[in-house]
Amino acid sequence: MNETVVTSIGQSDAGDRIRRHADILSAQLQNMRASMYPPEAKKKLRTFLTHEVSKLSSIPESTLKLLSKEGRGPVPDRQENNHRVYTLAQINELRAMMAEQRPSEVLRYLPHRRPGEHLQILAIANFKGGSAKTTTALHLTHYLALQGYRVLAVDLDPQASLSAMFGAQPEIDIGPNETINAALRYDEHRRPIREVIRKTYFDGVDLIPGNLEVMEYEHDTPRMLATRQSGAGGVFFERLRNVLLEVEGEYDIVVLDTPPSLGYLTLGAIYAATGMIVTVHPAMLDVASMSQFLLMMSDLIEVVTRGGATLSQDFFHYLITRHDPIDKPQTGMVTLLRHLFGSDVLVPTAISSTAIEAAGLAKQSLYEVEPGGIRRETYRRARDAMDEVNAAILELVTTSWGRR
Repeated sequence: MNETVVTSIGQSDAGDRIRRHADILSAQLQNMRASMYPPEAKKKLRTFLTHEVSKLSSIPESTLKLLSKEGRGPVPDRQENNHRVYTLAQINELRAMMAEQRPSEVLRYLPHRRPGEHLQILAIANFKGGSAKTTTALHLTHYLALQGYRVLAVDLDPQASLSAMFGAQPEIDIGPNETINAALRYDEHRRPIREVIRKTYFDGVDLIPGNLEVMEYEHDTPRMLATRQSGAGGVFFERLRNVLLEVEGEYDIVVLDTPPSLGYLTLGAIYAATGMIVTVHPAMLDVASMSQFLLMMSDLIEVVTRGGATLSQDFFHYLITRHDPIDKPQTGMVTLLRHLFGSDVLVPTAISSTAIEAAGLAKQSLYEVEPGGIRRETYRRARDAMDEVNAAILELVTTSWGRR
């Protein structure tokens, strides 16, 4: 008779094994990144054909061709087939030129915030992993920039997936005191937020990257609370809003990718947000997790309110993500959520698609994919659904600004 021998692993051995596995995996991932993205390589946004430029900028194709022929405005490159292609920076240059020439139609071409319109801070939240927070934040950020808005993306997640999608590898490209923690910290090493904002390859989008360092805020805040200190920057839940307002004149919209936990950073994001989008995958475990998230968030907001703070949000909505419309259990769950929360659930849903997965493997959003890079119908279906989601969120923003 064979006996099974169970060998216990001591605490020290377990720690060594975990560290060894972490080192092995990190080294392998770095090798894979080096082969896919050499150290000197930089992410670059694709160019846009004339018909795409026209759709994005509201400038007729005939006008674009005339401007190019007369040598006015940015000079587009030519493809081998002689088609004109523009960079996003050139599209924004065209927007500014048309807005100057037609001041009565300025918002049609250049939709930047006007006097009296407040900075919109959008928090994408849920503490359940797999709810597509980062995918939502990335596509929303890119969509807004393509529409001509000035966007600041802030990665509050120590896993830094959003940063990686922008080409900033958390282990390599982000040094000490270069995350949002640098602007939030309580000691003498606190930095102005402008010093940690980075330009990106995506014209109109700036980034504050994340890495494991953002966890320091979760550790430092309880110590400050225990000593009843806050230092410069305000109490813990005010600090994120305060530092974002330091640069409000430079952006129209801020997108916060929150961590998959309800800690001090997430609470700061909730307090800072003028609009919240709670992502939810329509499955029983995910919805049950969201229930706990909402209960905990409600309790924490009550604590903040008792402390004399006031939350001021223009909107709070749920977004159905990773949605398979032909999956009957999912359909039932979506129906339930709409019955319970009514119009608080956004009508468009972010569908589950191999196109999104394929783009993600290449560290791209659907808006970056080159035409023909993914099967046409699969791409179009996913892109249309994502456009509808982002257009609905943008409508919430513009409505809050009082625009019709």
